[in-house]
Amino acid sequence: MIDVAGLALTDTERERLMHPLVGGVILFARNYASSEQLRQLTHEIRALRHPHLLIATDHEGGRVQRFREGFTALPAMRDIGYVWDRQPQRAVHLAHDVGYVMAAELRAHGLDLSFAPVLDLDYGRSTVIGNRAFHSDPLAVGDLAQALMRGMHEAGMQSVAKHFPGHGWVEADSHLAAPVDERPLHDLQQRDLLPYRQLLVAGLAGVMPAHVCYAQIDAQPAGFSRFWLSDVLRGRMKFDGAIFSDDLSMEGAGVAGDIVQRSQQALDAGCDMLLVCNQPQAADRVLARLKWKHDALNVARRARLHGRPHPVSMARLLMQPRYLQARHAVAAFGHDSGDFWQSDAGNTCGQRGA
Repeated sequence: MIDVAGLALTDTERERLMHPLVGGVILFARNYASSEQLRQLTHEIRALRHPHLLIATDHEGGRVQRFREGFTALPAMRDIGYVWDRQPQRAVHLAHDVGYVMAAELRAHGLDLSFAPVLDLDYGRSTVIGNRAFHSDPLAVGDLAQALMRGMHEAGMQSVAKHFPGHGWVEADSHLAAPVDERPLHDLQQRDLLPYRQLLVAGLAGVMPAHVCYAQIDAQPAGFSRFWLSDVLRGRMKFDGAIFSDDLSMEGAGVAGDIVQRSQQALDAGCDMLLVCNQPQAADRVLARLKWKHDALNVARRARLHGRPHPVSMARLLMQPRYLQARHAVAAFGHDSGDFWQSDAGNTCGQRGA
């Protein structure tokens, strides 16, 4: 999965996207100018190949929402967690509506995926997770994330949970450093892995591992670790969905070598799709040098992630009572809770670029 530079495809990008090793495109804020422009861009990407390339973005809510004007302002997940502390049932309903609105609007613009929900626990330590986490209580995270996932499914979008097995404990930002978590396996099993177990039972289709090394457990960061991806996630937890690497251009991935070595190691560990973002020359090196053959299981896992059904237009979406009800609930929450764009304002996020 690679990115594109601007508001429309260039000839070079069209050629790159036709490469047989490319399976998807991730879009950023720089790829958005208007609702109509975004629909045109995704239409062009979808028309290149059949089946079409997966089209994804990071559209979690709060400070990680790629498309703003013309889209509903989604709250940070921690704001929903604050509601859970007082009114857990209301928080579950709100999470469902947020998931539905987020997915319905993205689907109406031709996108298949948002990399959500975040299942990291809020330990009050991480500079990059912060209010992206629902809560510190794994049971609250599991209930709210499952509700968000149900809302996404209702709108025709599968979910990709992150950052397995948990990014909330480490203070360092894996975009800028190589974080190390010194906790033993028992601690992660008793807390951080619990929301994953809950969502796997509910039909989670995708997981994104963290560029975090759990030093007492394995020398490799989770995204390059056969122990974490093959033994734990696939073996012990029986996960049969798709595993996405986090962006291999991030600093936290540097311990695995150059971009081709990182790609090979992530695939060998168990990833089904690699993200190489904001470095087109690096993407070209991977496409030229990586030795990899798709198997039927890998293809099936990725096929499950296509949005269903065919996306409706925003004009038609605005005529649907369910969407209008959910959007009203989300907007009313934002009004009642103040300016949730500013919550955790001191915590910036450079996740996978602009």
